[in-house]
Amino acid sequence: MNIIYILKIIAAIATIATGLLVLIKPKAAEGFTGLTASGPRGISEFRAVFGGLFIALGLYPLVAQSAIAFQMLGWGYLLIAVARLASIFIDKSYDRSNYISLGIEIVLGVILIV
Repeated sequence: MNIIYILKIIAAIATIATGLLVLIKPKAAEGFTGLTASGPRGISEFRAVFGGLFIALGLYPLVAQSAIAFQMLGWGYLLIAVARLASIFIDKSYDRSNYISLGIEIVLGVILIV
């Protein structure tokens, strides 16, 4: 195994871990998304999208062992980064956590597509 492949596995596991955290503890998503779940429906949405979807997105490349699956996850992160960067300027969302998320998305995206 080379270092890039190991980093890809770590990126996929980090995606799964994020999903598991939100699935088990949905209120944790409020801290890193800036969104608030005001009731059971909002909590359900956190569990489903930030939980279930992130678990699936991280798990599939590991199960399939497919370069294309890792790349797809990477392109997902890079396009999230593009949308976030646009939002930082358009919405004047200069919050420090937005820049941290942007950096993580770019790093994971690049690792996953190489």
